[in-house]
Amino acid sequence: MSENEIDELRRRFAREAMALMERKGEEVSRTRLAAELSVARARIDAVFPEESDLLEAVTAEWFAPKLAVMDEVMASDLPPPRKMYEFFARRYRLLHRNFRDDPATFNLYVEMGERYFDYARSYIDLADHYLCELIAEAQAEGYLKGLEVDTAMSIINQMVSCYLQPYLIAVVDDRLSEEKLGLIVGAIFDGLDSRDGGARGTQDIRAA
Repeated sequence: MSENEIDELRRRFAREAMALMERKGEEVSRTRLAAELSVARARIDAVFPEESDLLEAVTAEWFAPKLAVMDEVMASDLPPPRKMYEFFARRYRLLHRNFRDDPATFNLYVEMGERYFDYARSYIDLADHYLCELIAEAQAEGYLKGLEVDTAMSIINQMVSCYLQPYLIAVVDDRLSEEKLGLIVGAIFDGLDSRDGGARGTQDIRAA
């Protein structure tokens, strides 16, 4: 098989594995996948030489829609506040829909993500890289003054984490909203900078 044929089979088998996981409510091995698809195990092994290759392919398929919306936002010419909001809101919208459509399957993916975090790391790193680009664009227009890009990235990720971390979306659920996310991003652009606003001005807590 050519590399293109293998890539196509990899995506197809990964989607089949995901459909099977959704029906059965559990992870799928290469052996189980071959049996369910009535495909020779040797053919599955040719596409996924190791069990980890199947897990990586499933991870890629799960992240694909999230990567697509990030790429779309990054290619836009929106002003920095709106662009950053869309960068977070579109992914949140997808994740929240995934959770509401099938909470059990969503939680299965969350558990797998925790066990096989290394497979997701490159996608998370890419999201952070994009966020750094957004921060640089914002700073070029006078926002986030005095902050190192990496520092701003860390702070912003902490501020919006409950909209991007799947396990937090599952826990917090209906207390999250796109309207609240918009207010958070607005607050980032209204006041996040390197100045000490007084919060660290005392050494201890004093009685009123």
